[in-house]
Amino acid sequence: MGRAHSLSNGCGGDPAADAEVYLRESATLVEDFLDRVLPPVSGHLPRLAEAIRYSALGGGKRLRPALAFAAAEGCGHDRTLALPVAAAVEMIHTYSLIHDDLPAMDDDDIRRGRPTSHKVFGEALAILAGDALLTQAFEVLAAAAAIAPARRVEIVREIAAAGGAGGLVGGQVADLEGEGRDLTLPDLEFIHARKTGALILASVRAGALAAGADPGQIAALSEYARRVGLGFQITDDLLDIEGDPSATGKGTGRDSTHRKATFPAIFGIEASRQRAAELVAEALAAIATFGVEADPLRNLARFVGSRKR
Repeated sequence: MGRAHSLSNGCGGDPAADAEVYLRESATLVEDFLDRVLPPVSGHLPRLAEAIRYSALGGGKRLRPALAFAAAEGCGHDRTLALPVAAAVEMIHTYSLIHDDLPAMDDDDIRRGRPTSHKVFGEALAILAGDALLTQAFEVLAAAAAIAPARRVEIVREIAAAGGAGGLVGGQVADLEGEGRDLTLPDLEFIHARKTGALILASVRAGALAAGADPGQIAALSEYARRVGLGFQITDDLLDIEGDPSATGKGTGRDSTHRKATFPAIFGIEASRQRAAELVAEALAAIATFGVEADPLRNLARFVGSRKR
């Protein structure tokens, strides 16, 4: 299958600008898809549908869908082949944010520049909206008829593992248990590899699987994604200290309030910034053998290392 020509290929000469364009295009694709498949407010249980749509269609970087699209393109296929994958990982990511913001978790009032779900709809409905998004994500994957059935099973397994006790959920537990404790670097990397990195890794691997990637491509893209995931979290830690809430869409200083162990808290701001830059370089090296079709992946890695939002 040839590459799509209706969207830019991220090769305009300015990696930062190209990444922003790619993210916007990816957001448009995935939001249009979500708008079609999410429960309508005109149907049964309109308040639940409203809560689901409030968070799922509430903006954000849409980095994980963009990575799924870029992985499919990097393997020589039209990015739209990975659309169900991109939508599913964004639904799971959104569910995790809804639950992460709850008073029992990180207790946040602002997400993506708006009041968090539980502040608008109450805790019970917010929890159930998150549950609905997590469940429907797998319905979307199961219905992805353009992806070969065997590949679909691999993708479901990949994303389910990333979201479960060995991935996102386990990372959240370790993060909560680590509050107020003196953690080591291995402790911190354990948390980040699961709470943040697991779904980023799954986004890349699942996008590549949708495109029929071979084992060598999967291995290289996995190394890329692991470094992007850790780099993303280190940059997130830095933004919690230095970021502009109007740009990030959420409050700053949350990590210190919850006494969380972070890279800047342990190693300092400059060392953390240097490590993020090293991880971007390592991510780029991991896909050095890929051609220009992987330029969106390269630009997204650079975006992760220098992002302001």
